[in-house]
Amino acid sequence: MALHVGIDVGGTFTDAVAIVDGRAIRGKAFSTKDVTTGILDAIGVLRERAGMTEADFLGAVDRFVLGNTIVTNAVDEQKYAAVGLLTTQGFRDTLRIARSARTDERDPHRMAPPPDIVDRRRIVEVAERVDAHGNVLVALTEDAIAEAVDAVLATGAEAVAVCLLWSFRNAAHEKAVGEYLDKHHPGVPYTLSNALTPVYREYERMVTTALDAAVKPLVASHFDQLADELSSRGLRARVQIMQVHGGFLSVEETGKAPISMFNSGPVGGVTGARLLGKQLGRRRVLTADMGGTSLDAAAIIDDEFRLLPRAEIGGLPTSLTAVDIETIGAGGGSLAWVDGRNLLRVGPHSAGSTPGPACYGKGGTQPAVTDAALVLGLINPDYYLGGTIPLYEDQARAALRKHVAEPLGITEEAAAEGVYRLATSQMSNALRKVTVNRGHDPREFTLVGFGGACGLFAAGIAAEAGVGEVVIPRNAAVFSAHGLMHADSVFSAVQTSPWTPAHPAAALDKEFAALEARAHAWFEAEGIPEDRRELYREADMKFVGQIFEVTTRLPAGTFREADKETLHAQFVADYEEEFGAGTAWTEAGILLVNSRVRAIGRSEVQTVEHGVGEARHEVTRRTVIEPVTGGRVELDVHRGFDGQATGPCLLEEPDTTVYVPSGATVELTPGGDFLLRLA
Repeated sequence: MALHVGIDVGGTFTDAVAIVDGRAIRGKAFSTKDVTTGILDAIGVLRERAGMTEADFLGAVDRFVLGNTIVTNAVDEQKYAAVGLLTTQGFRDTLRIARSARTDERDPHRMAPPPDIVDRRRIVEVAERVDAHGNVLVALTEDAIAEAVDAVLATGAEAVAVCLLWSFRNAAHEKAVGEYLDKHHPGVPYTLSNALTPVYREYERMVTTALDAAVKPLVASHFDQLADELSSRGLRARVQIMQVHGGFLSVEETGKAPISMFNSGPVGGVTGARLLGKQLGRRRVLTADMGGTSLDAAAIIDDEFRLLPRAEIGGLPTSLTAVDIETIGAGGGSLAWVDGRNLLRVGPHSAGSTPGPACYGKGGTQPAVTDAALVLGLINPDYYLGGTIPLYEDQARAALRKHVAEPLGITEEAAAEGVYRLATSQMSNALRKVTVNRGHDPREFTLVGFGGACGLFAAGIAAEAGVGEVVIPRNAAVFSAHGLMHADSVFSAVQTSPWTPAHPAAALDKEFAALEARAHAWFEAEGIPEDRRELYREADMKFVGQIFEVTTRLPAGTFREADKETLHAQFVADYEEEFGAGTAWTEAGILLVNSRVRAIGRSEVQTVEHGVGEARHEVTRRTVIEPVTGGRVELDVHRGFDGQATGPCLLEEPDTTVYVPSGATVELTPGGDFLLRLA
């Protein structure tokens, strides 16, 4: 038996998919604060539907991939472990000085400093100095290390970040601090900047190092508990964790750099959408992943998602390479409220899984987007998650009446319409940011909408953003979990190594060869067969005099003198792809800043048999309030949809509902997914 499992832990639900000998089984459970309980509950749903005992199910699993929100939530909520920072003498305030300009606000009175990762009392200077060429100016003594470590631990630091000046040119001092901690304080987790991100830009490198150290104690406690529980229940397969760069690593590798788990779950959805777009022959795909707390959007062009070499995490610039995902705080659990100006607002606060929207009947009293959809009639309260969770319309109406309708002097139905339309408008902004703001025309894209709530909003989001075609996967509610199983193993090694075409080609090739040696060691450690290994050389490059870089892929194989012109031409092409034709500063020279090697271990995934519907096609009638026109209309409600229809209508699946607006058409793709074409 071949049994693969993908788990995506979200803010409200934990989604799970199992592929058993080519047959897909899906399930959902409420997420829990301890994470592990929610995962075990979701696994319980899978194994019950597979008709297996827990021991037999877990014992048969040969691939287990996990996407989670542990790091994402810690960053978003700024709930870190108490982290201490060791830095070079004279650079204690690097994090506070930051990049000077604080926000995009024009009014200086409204500008805010960047959020604090490290309490200033826990920042300790170390008596040492290395120059820009890696030469030691002030040697680091063991007494200086002991004094600094004792000082930072005395502040109550639970983890230590070490970021010394120019350590990416000479890492000896940082390594000495790490060796001291290993010897004298073996229980204290720490992060060395040279090991995590050996690249220039002191501030971004320090932010990344501090974030990683700040989440290490949190991640360790969660995964130790999870690994012990799964092992005790019979799991023998390695647990693999989705990473911010679009691939997965083993738990052991992830523990070395847990900050790379940021946006772990949403990346799985982007991976699944890339595969789906390829199957449908769509070269330009937008993703909209609407969960309980947020909507995540990304763009896929020519089967490749965009990677950012300096990803922003929690409003802070880092030196991590990450999939370009734009997040808007609007999801099914986002709360609707009226602000001090008597204006309707939606999000960013969420009801979460506990107490959840008011209609869950679990104690929630504030209205959420799900409550609005229920009052509009778009959700069947007796068929939510296939009827496993009852919804209470009277409680949804009471919450909307108290918190929205009465303050604004409108009806409950009008309040529900307003919440729906405002949430839709906010979510469409995420699509504009990954298209229009990146120089792409949204009309050229197909939107793949997934997440349990997206089917009700995808058509409206697409219409506002200018997208004319929408695909809703039949397994939309667990699509990110499904995508996790189609991800590859990915390892990335980067090093700042300034180079210009005036330098010998052999010097650059030597830098890449050193990075490739690390990649080959990783291939061996992960046991990836030769025929599934891929290796790519990339470089962050810019025109001389510019500040930021564009990433360019180098020719395969040894870099020779004859390849310099090819590299220059490729960089110009990549630059103009990013900023527009004719924008390249071709009169200036080019500077290669960072060398990077991406190692990919292609995954072997099962071919999944796509069923059309889980039940015989049935059509009923229901009166709903159309959220755009505001009028009441009686429309068809399809279950087990297997043909073609014209809107307005609803498609009800056990774990998702799709709203097809007036003028739109819907049909099935060859794989059994829903294809909407808007008017």
